[in-house]
Amino acid sequence: MNYKKPKRYFEKSGVVDPGASYYVPLENVTNMDNQDIKTMVDLGRYFSIFSPRQTGKTTFFEGFCHELEKDPTYVAILLSFQDYKQLEKATFYGLIEEAIFEQLVERLEELNCENTESVRDLLNSHHLTDHISFRKLFEKLNKVIPPKKIIIFIDEFDGIPIGELENFLTTLRELYQKYKKRTDKALYSVGLVGIRNITKLIVGGVSPFNIADQVKLPPFTLKNVRDLYAQYTEETNQPFTENAVKKVFDETAGQPWLVNRLGTILTVDIKPETTEPITEQDVEKAIEILLYEENSHFDNVTEKAKQYKETFIDVVFNGVEYIPGDEEQSILLTHGLIMAEGKDVRVSNPIYQKRFTRTFFRDVAAKVDVSFRRYYLPDGSLNMERVLIDFEKYIAQIGAAAFYSTNKPMEVTGKFQLTAWLYQFVSEGTGELYYESRTGLGIMDIMLIYKDKKYIIETKVKRYPGTIDEALEQLTERYLLPERVSHGYIVIFDSKTRVGKLCTPQKHIVEGKEMLSFNIGIGR
Repeated sequence: MNYKKPKRYFEKSGVVDPGASYYVPLENVTNMDNQDIKTMVDLGRYFSIFSPRQTGKTTFFEGFCHELEKDPTYVAILLSFQDYKQLEKATFYGLIEEAIFEQLVERLEELNCENTESVRDLLNSHHLTDHISFRKLFEKLNKVIPPKKIIIFIDEFDGIPIGELENFLTTLRELYQKYKKRTDKALYSVGLVGIRNITKLIVGGVSPFNIADQVKLPPFTLKNVRDLYAQYTEETNQPFTENAVKKVFDETAGQPWLVNRLGTILTVDIKPETTEPITEQDVEKAIEILLYEENSHFDNVTEKAKQYKETFIDVVFNGVEYIPGDEEQSILLTHGLIMAEGKDVRVSNPIYQKRFTRTFFRDVAAKVDVSFRRYYLPDGSLNMERVLIDFEKYIAQIGAAAFYSTNKPMEVTGKFQLTAWLYQFVSEGTGELYYESRTGLGIMDIMLIYKDKKYIIETKVKRYPGTIDEALEQLTERYLLPERVSHGYIVIFDSKTRVGKLCTPQKHIVEGKEMLSFNIGIGR
């Protein structure tokens, strides 16, 4: 078969038009009771659909509304608060009035509804100026179009003017409670769509929308990715191998934007205009291109990743478990950088992990050249003493400010800086780096494996004279013994020693284990 020019493309911005872009419907979009959206609408539920940006929210509910309106009972109204945040109250409600009235009349005319004129008369006499007039609109509509069920979806709900958040949500709550036991209610169901879980918003000490179901949009499944790429194959005769499809799914974890972007890179940059199959090796090349690409998707999440980089790096190296309600974890979850299942928390996909780890460690990479022969012993193993001596010099260069986001120096900062420094020795696949990894009797701070040799490092902030003794005991009994390693390293960050004052490493022998300790000054 010959190659044929594609009729559509892989979408990377905005809502997906199935006529112009490859499209697959999301599967398993359900609430906590495993009810799908159609079931919730049929039951008259109010709900919140939330997921990070560029995950297909708008595409999903626009497609759902199109299917819903095949039933003449329903009147689906679509609103968006995307650019409303700075609006005055009167302007805000005026725009809502315009959108609701236009869509409502248009739908009733399409259905040849016998109550259309009564509705038109009501709308001409009733104007929206605040949340009270919004509530009264649907109380009045309830009397003139009882056979019809209005469903309102509000996209980008996060853009609501902050001064109207409590009023608007409370009004929706009142309408829901007032008509909950009735099936002839005009405002039958409401869906709020955004990146935050609206049901968890606390305003004035209470949640004004806690009557709503929670619906989290899932990523693409392996089947979704396969079906999306199959549409391209059908148009062009260029196939994707099953291993290639699985590689894309594994590396993206089904993140829709990443899946579509890799589809473009693979078919436009790697193997354009050919029927030669796209292979797993081609996907690896495409990922390498994507990792170094500047694009709006990475721009959107980079700010949050950098703002909470230490929490992010903790997750990268499996250093923490999920803590419901933790502010920094919650923000990273909201923006799609990490995901949680039970107690487990991890970076949302390997591409994010590679991209942002490189971003965070870039400054450190500029300070160290791991090709220097002084970092290696004659047998090719690492000269860890030299590595840590130069790390101490690096801390002297950057200063102590990073250690004091609170009044007390933070150990996690030191671990982050040291992990970033050591990352240079494994960044090209030459070894493995483990952060807060479990061993037989505890959790090691850092373990670097280079050419099959393990380097175990314990870090501490010096808070009392016995800090070094505690570190020696932990390193010897809990980590070196179970890992069958004879040498270990201790890095103590000392706020009593002025940053830049270099100290001589100290050797310790405990139970036949040799340890080297470094006292690194971080005093201001």
